[in-house]
Amino acid sequence: MISCRFVRPLIVSPMATLLIIFALFSAQASQAACPCEVEEILPDLMFPSVRIETSMGEFVIELNRLRAPITSNNFLRYVLDGHYDNTIFHRVMPNFVVQGGGYTRDLEEKPLRSPIYNESGNGLENMPMSVAMARYEDPHSATSQFYLNLAANESLDPNSRSWGYAVFGNVVSGQDVVEAISKVETGYSESLDAMDVPVQAVLLIRASVAE
Repeated sequence: MISCRFVRPLIVSPMATLLIIFALFSAQASQAACPCEVEEILPDLMFPSVRIETSMGEFVIELNRLRAPITSNNFLRYVLDGHYDNTIFHRVMPNFVVQGGGYTRDLEEKPLRSPIYNESGNGLENMPMSVAMARYEDPHSATSQFYLNLAANESLDPNSRSWGYAVFGNVVSGQDVVEAISKVETGYSESLDAMDVPVQAVLLIRASVAE
């Protein structure tokens, strides 16, 4: 079982609102609670790898269950449920992030599980090719959406005055695919009422635990 670990309550920094504004979660995500005991997914894998197949190639994420047990467990549950299959990367900002995990190619939001406890105090930083959870202003509102860091985004890390965004893994292969995605043309989406949406959809075809 996974136990909750205490993280200092902090206030969100102005720079961090970039991810908050476009988290695009359902309203229920703000009702977060710390799951002090949850069923552990694939407990024998401390550093499981997840293969992400996209319309532009594939990359592999290695999860750090040692540092981010709750977040890794949550991500694995969505992977095994097939939640990420046939979704899109709905936000692409060069030199910042590539974000996905919540919308179908028809821009419909997928059903969500309960939000999870924020593990941003785990010592993992928002460095290039690290993977972290997007969320609302509520620090404990992350559900399914994740992002890939394209730069050293220190403003997304926790500090003495703000919660951070929980990093839970790294892209260990296929970094060139992530870089290619970061260069696609983007624009305004009327459906999402948001900028930085790829003009031609970048599909997340399938997410699976690598053998």
